[in-house]
Amino acid sequence: MKIIAIGRNYAKHIEELENERPDNPVVFLKPDTALIKNNLPFYLPEFSNDVHHEVELVLKINKEGKFIKKEFAHRYFGEIGIGIDFTARDIQQQCKEKGLPWEISKAFNGSAPIGNFLPVSDFKDFADINFHLDINGELKQKGNTSMMLFDFGVIIEYVSQFFTLKKGDLIFTGTPAGVGKVNTGDRLEAYIEDQKLMDFEIK
Repeated sequence: MKIIAIGRNYAKHIEELENERPDNPVVFLKPDTALIKNNLPFYLPEFSNDVHHEVELVLKINKEGKFIKKEFAHRYFGEIGIGIDFTARDIQQQCKEKGLPWEISKAFNGSAPIGNFLPVSDFKDFADINFHLDINGELKQKGNTSMMLFDFGVIIEYVSQFFTLKKGDLIFTGTPAGVGKVNTGDRLEAYIEDQKLMDFEIK
């Protein structure tokens, strides 16, 4: 399976990192070795001193497809969950300054913890899903899918031009504002609406 991730999909997050607003979804990949499941802890990597949390809604692909039109995109995912796109911000900045790909800052081991998933039947409107991240009991990030620059349909239409989507693939759909550094001992709890779907610690 593969993890497809979307960057710069919430305007306020673009502003906080002083990035340019994209005309199309910004796409990068993570390998399956980035996954952490079952609320296992995340171990801070030795190569970075500035690992940031980025909470995101995650789509789980349920059938194969390519060149998918956005009006049919809903047929290709059966569950929505939540995950963290851990980012080694110092490494990313070094890569960006040199004009290099920044995969090593996003795709390292354990950089994609995922929580539980909910069936799409639980959601009345994909354009109005609330989600948030608490760290040590304090709200750090809060988003709603209405704030996305590119909605689920546009994302699937765009990425499926380049990559055949297969059952079990995951799409991280972008993070809202409020990203920040995580530290040893932090406890991260992630929610869709009022349902906690992820709860793990930083080691």
